[in-house]
Amino acid sequence: MASLGHIAVGMAAARLYEAPQPAGRPSTAAIIAWAALSFLPDADVIGFGLGVRYGDAWGHRGATHSLMFALALGSAIGLLAPLRHRPIVRTGVTAVLVLASHPLLDTLTNGGLGCALLWPFDLTRYFAPWTPIPVSPIGLGYLSPYGFSVAVTELLIFSPVFWFALRKGRPAAAGGGPLRSAS
Repeated sequence: MASLGHIAVGMAAARLYEAPQPAGRPSTAAIIAWAALSFLPDADVIGFGLGVRYGDAWGHRGATHSLMFALALGSAIGLLAPLRHRPIVRTGVTAVLVLASHPLLDTLTNGGLGCALLWPFDLTRYFAPWTPIPVSPIGLGYLSPYGFSVAVTELLIFSPVFWFALRKGRPAAAGGGPLRSAS
C-alpha cells in the first residue's frame, strides 16, 4: 500500500475535476471524497477479520485491486453522478482513473503478494518491474518507526503531486501554459 500516494492522487484528481471552478482549488469536501475513493480498494483488509486469506481472490490486493473493479465501480459512480448534479462522463472517467491508480501504485511497492490486476480473468498477482515505494504496514503498524520511514519516503516521492493539488490558481490549460508563444 502506498498510503500517502493514494491520498495525493485523490487530491490531484479533485483539483483536476474541479478545474473549471473560479478559485481553481477544490473544496475540502471534494478532496476528502476523491482521496477516499482512491483508498477504497483497500477496504478488502476487512476480509482478514472474516477469515479471508491474503492470497484469496477477494483477499488483500485481489479483486478490489483489479482494473475490472476500477472500471465497474468507476462507471457506476459516473452513472450516479447526475444525482449530485455532476457530469456523467467526466465523473465516471475520473473515478475509473482514480480507482485504477490504486493497484498500479501498489504494484510499485516492494512487498506483499502483488496485485490481481486482471481479475476475474486471471488471478496472477503482479508487481511492476521497478518497486521504489516501500510497502506500508497495515493498521496500527503504520504508527511504528518503520511506518514513519515509509510515510517520509512517500512524502518525498509524492511531494510534486501534493504541491500540484494544493497550490493556488487554476491548473494551466492544455497548450496554454506559461511558455506559450507571443506570435
